[in-house]
Amino acid sequence: MDLLKTILEAKGGNVTNQLGNQFGLSDSQTSSALAQLIPALAGGVKKNVKQGGLDSLVTALNTGNHSQYLDNPSQLENASTVSEGNAILGHLLGSKDVSRQVAAHASQNTGIDSSILKKMLPIVATMVMGGMSKQSGSGGVLGSLLGSRQANQSSSGVSNMLMSFLDQDGDGNVVDDLMGKFFK
Repeated sequence: MDLLKTILEAKGGNVTNQLGNQFGLSDSQTSSALAQLIPALAGGVKKNVKQGGLDSLVTALNTGNHSQYLDNPSQLENASTVSEGNAILGHLLGSKDVSRQVAAHASQNTGIDSSILKKMLPIVATMVMGGMSKQSGSGGVLGSLLGSRQANQSSSGVSNMLMSFLDQDGDGNVVDDLMGKFFK
C-alpha cells in the first residue's frame, strides 16, 4: 500500500497533472513536490494516531467523501477543497508553523518556491485523505482496520496495522520514513 503511488497514478495521472497545471509546475516538479509533502502528512497521521486519534481517522474515512479528490481532478480547484484541506492540516500537523516548516523543507529538496508549496499543502492533504479512503474501500490495510475494529480487536493491534500501512519503504521502520525527514 504505497500512498504516494496511489495518488500519482490516480485517474491515470490526471490528478497529478491537474495539480501541476493549477500551480504552474511541470509533471516532474509536481511529482517531486508530492514525494516530499505526502510523507510529511503521513507522519502527521502517525502522530495523530499515536495521540489517540485512530477513531477520528476511521470516522473521517468512513463518513467523508475524500475519494472524490482522486476520482474527479477538477475538484482540486474548488475553494471548498482548500478549506477542507486546511481543516485536515490542522488535525494532522497542528499549526501553521509546522505547515510552513514542511513547505520550507520540501522547497529545499525540490527547488520549488515555498510559497507555492504552502498553497499546495491543503490540496495535497485532501488528496492524502482521498488515497487513504480509496485504499480502505478497496480492501487495503485500512479496510482491514475497519474489519478488525468491527471484530472488537484491541486498538493497539489496529494501530500496529496502521503503522505498517504508513511504512513507505517496507523496512518495518515507520519512524525513519515519516518523522525523521521532517521533524529533526
